[in-house]
Amino acid sequence: MNATAPAPAIRAMIAPVTPLQQNCTIVWCAKTLKAAIIDPGGEVPSLLAALKQHGLTLEKIWITHGHLDHAGGTAELQAATGAIIEGPHREDAFWIEQIEESGRAYGMPDAKRFATDRWLEDGDRVTLGETEFEVFHCPGHTPGHVIFFHRGARLAQVGDVLFQGSIGRTDFPRGDYDTLIRSITGRLWPLGDDVAFVPGHGPMSTFGQERQTNPFVADNVLAR
Repeated sequence: MNATAPAPAIRAMIAPVTPLQQNCTIVWCAKTLKAAIIDPGGEVPSLLAALKQHGLTLEKIWITHGHLDHAGGTAELQAATGAIIEGPHREDAFWIEQIEESGRAYGMPDAKRFATDRWLEDGDRVTLGETEFEVFHCPGHTPGHVIFFHRGARLAQVGDVLFQGSIGRTDFPRGDYDTLIRSITGRLWPLGDDVAFVPGHGPMSTFGQERQTNPFVADNVLAR
């Protein structure tokens, strides 16, 4: 009798958006084809086209943090689909209020602020079809930054907390370098070296790879 691998509970695709090439992520429940879009920074028509192409129904909009390139298209996407907005943590409300001003400054005049349907806290869970993701509050880049983790798939969307070979900026209002390092080492690393992550910008990596090679948070760097 031949054993077969179980079908994946979720599937995902990365759709870079805005002039800043932010990694908007479309994730969906493989059984129900119910989808969530994580960090719709802009280019909403292309995101809607991707949903249609894959036969998906948008159920949720998840926001890691309130910066323009991650959240600027949220209001437009909700207006087009009626999807529920979840996230970020309420400490990022002041960033959401600035989205329109930031959009004018960065040449993205269609960006709009929005009202979330649910602020997220550390330890919350968000459901999608017949599956769920865990929420971890990871401040430092912004005070209300959260990440989304699917334990079964060993996949995380970490926004601007961590990148391949780098970490999020901490020079924005209410950013803090030491807090960010604690978020990475205290919230991300315990999830496991095998976890693959989608960063807010640039290529994917794994937590294990970053613990070995990232010049900011590698184990041998932090041990000095």
